[in-house]
Amino acid sequence: MLSMTQIKDIRKMYFEEGKNISQIAKKTGHDRKTVRSYLYKEDWNKELPKLKKEPSFSKLEPFKADIDSWLNEDKKARRKQRHTAKRVYDRLVEKYKNDFNCSYRTVAAYVAMKKKEIFSEKEGFLPLEHVPGEAQVDFGDADFYESGKLYNAKCLNLSFPYSNKGYTQLFKGENQECLFEGLKTIFEYIGGVPPRIWFDNASTIVTRVIKSGGRNLTDDFIRFIEHYGFEAVFCNVDAGHEKGNVENKVGYHRRNMLVPVPRFESLSELNKELLIRCEEDAKREHYRKGKTIEELFRQDAQALLELPKIAFDTSKYMTVKTDGYGKFFLNNGLHEYSVAPKYANKYVLVKLTTNNVIVLDESYRQIVRHDRLYGNYKQQSMQWLPYLNQLARRPGALKYTGIYQMLPQSLREYMESVSKQEKGKVLKAIAELTQKSSFEKAVETVSTALTYGTTDLDSLINLHSLLHEKVLQLEPVQLPDYIPKLKRYEPNLLAYDKSLRKAGTEKC
Repeated sequence: MLSMTQIKDIRKMYFEEGKNISQIAKKTGHDRKTVRSYLYKEDWNKELPKLKKEPSFSKLEPFKADIDSWLNEDKKARRKQRHTAKRVYDRLVEKYKNDFNCSYRTVAAYVAMKKKEIFSEKEGFLPLEHVPGEAQVDFGDADFYESGKLYNAKCLNLSFPYSNKGYTQLFKGENQECLFEGLKTIFEYIGGVPPRIWFDNASTIVTRVIKSGGRNLTDDFIRFIEHYGFEAVFCNVDAGHEKGNVENKVGYHRRNMLVPVPRFESLSELNKELLIRCEEDAKREHYRKGKTIEELFRQDAQALLELPKIAFDTSKYMTVKTDGYGKFFLNNGLHEYSVAPKYANKYVLVKLTTNNVIVLDESYRQIVRHDRLYGNYKQQSMQWLPYLNQLARRPGALKYTGIYQMLPQSLREYMESVSKQEKGKVLKAIAELTQKSSFEKAVETVSTALTYGTTDLDSLINLHSLLHEKVLQLEPVQLPDYIPKLKRYEPNLLAYDKSLRKAGTEKC
């Protein structure tokens, strides 16, 4: 399989240098069929990675406890006095004799894998006159509040210097997924692709600046370029002013569309609104050409390339291995995400979008979905439902699992207050309340129940309904006039006392 750089060179020879397929095949040493396939390729989406299947070593199952124990003891021994695969094999033969029926190769493979796990060091110049269609891209800083939470975020800006028209989209970060998603959204909104786009040298797309002036690009960015068919041009290092139009547009959009600091519930809805506001902004007159920006943009629009027939997947995919609690880490270990207890110490496929971290199984089915974390500080995202379901099935082992210590204090206190027989039912109920609302609301219900001294299951469910569900408020029933009004019955308690005295308290 050819690298994206090799593919780009092949396409350049054909589309820009005018070489035919035979000439390209001769020059590159690749088969003519291979060359042809990359010339007529339309879908440049990255193939999804396959999950690596770990060997099960099922024949070793009765002996794994011994092997693991010996290798773990080696952590206390000098390097030269630790078990080799041969020594492990010999000890197993000595101990189990004829009952041991595994080959040395199987033992060696398992020992190598286990040693890696145990002894790993890691614990878990632009021309003054711009031609129509040419565009520039840049990110800028912009804060916003989503659902009351403040984000020190980024705004992606795409500008057309010829017309001075620009578009902006807000994101929580400045990664590859945000860049691709923002550009894709704008391309689809305007109905075409700028034939030439200027970029800076961000590490998300440029891996190395070559002294001769060239750039080594990431494979994913090359795929994006080839999929949409535009020419990517780069500023000189530390010369962002070379794309001054978009530099100015960053500030313009921020001052005119993001002041005061936006507050909203849905980022995707705000981004749709921003595109409309950019259209409205284009009705103003160009600062020096004597026409409106929208009038000038018609020439930009005429120069646009057609959109590709196949949609581009802007997501990023990676395989990760979970820890003993079924969790994994991203962003250099700062961001922690949960999967489920059954996936502890296993490889899973992770799909990264601008706003989500989606965990997939080997069949690409969703296991769990998280809101993506942003920021260079330690954060955790827990989806508790799989863990609660697991605990509900084995309530007796609750206190002896690491998961128990991960639970909020109020939930642990509540579990301590119920009988052993009720623990499973309570955990199942909390899982159902979590699915109905959220884990946070379920925990809030538990905390409220503790303040009332209420620990029975029915009270917990009713309390959650009262706190977090809409209760139908019925109007008082108005009886028609023809129904007689009954006199209020007032009991005569003295009559009861008289009866007691007459009959004697011992007979009552």
